[in-house]
Amino acid sequence: QVQLQESGPGLVNPSETLSLTCIVSGGSISDDYYYWSWIRQPPGKDLEWMGAITGSGSIYYSPSLKSRTSISRDTSKNQFTLHLRSVTPEDTAVYYCVRDQNMVVSGKNSGSWGQGTQVTVSA
Repeated sequence: QVQLQESGPGLVNPSETLSLTCIVSGGSISDDYYYWSWIRQPPGKDLEWMGAITGSGSIYYSPSLKSRTSISRDTSKNQFTLHLRSVTPEDTAVYYCVRDQNMVVSGKNSGSWGQGTQVTVSA
């Protein structure tokens, strides 16, 4: 029953901040049984876990993206948000929000996924 939907701009200028919001229905982001994650897939590449927030508010980041990534939540809106700073064209990808029992999500065969949103970094 849980549904996740990514929302945000599809085009971002280099050096700016990529911001996406995950809108959740049918489940509570305060449910600590799950991790609420952001995952992306650049063209022709594998899925890349970016980070997650738990139902209690603990936040974890991929070491490769930690310096540029911020995840937050708004429990009153049942939403959580991704901010990726100083983007380059290499950040172009389909971005997904995911609910899963595991912190680092290995593939689309596990957890509940949003449909994904294409974000292009280009001037």
